Formats: sequence, C-alpha cells, structure tokens
Amino acid sequence: MAGFKDNNFVERRDAALKAKREALDKFKARPTAEDPRLLKLAEERRVIAEARAIRATEREKLRQEELVRQAAAAVIRKQEEEARIEAEKQAEIEAAAAELELKAQQKAARDARYAARKARR
Repeated sequence: MAGFKDNNFVERRDAALKAKREALDKFKARPTAEDPRLLKLAEERRVIAEARAIRATEREKLRQEELVRQAAAAVIRKQEEEARIEAEKQAEIEAAAAELELKAQQKAARDARYAARKARR
C-alpha cells in the first residue's frame, strides 16, 4: 500500500476549515443587487416578460376572433340547413298537391267515361 496516507485529526479539521472558508469567499464574491450587470439582466428579463405578455394577449385576441368566425360559420351552416329542409318540405308539399291533382283528374276522367257508358245505354 504505497499510496495510503493516514489523515490525522488536525489535517481533517484544516481541510474542513479550508472548505468552509472557500464557500464563504464564494458567497462574498457574489454580486450585489446594485451590480450593473445584474441590473441589465433584470431589465432584459422585464423586456422579455413584457413581450411575452403582449404575444399572449395577441394570441388570445386571435383565438377570440377565430371563435367568432367559427360561431358565424356555424350560424350560416344552420341557416343553410334550415333553408334546405324548408325547400325539401315545400317540394314534398308540391309533390303531394300534384299527386292529388292527378288523382282528381283521373277520377274526373273515370267519372266521364262512366257517365258516357251510362248515356250509351
């Protein structure tokens, strides 16, 4: 075991103190709130947030406009469907009237033939 090193208490304590000191130095080296670089970053973030809010508002506006267009299209489709159904009903009524008129004409012709046959006798 050529690479084995026995750390005694003092060495371990010194290593722990050194690690704590380095962490404290790192913490102290952290920039303050008045740091111009941090202020610039905060301003950039604010601008980005405002742009994001504007885009979200525009998306919502477009979504609402699309909903209005869809609703208008649905109303138009419903009106067209109602008009088609009404036209079909009117066509059925006219067909029934034509059928009744044809039956009346056929009955009148049959009655005329019957009357002519009766007159011949």
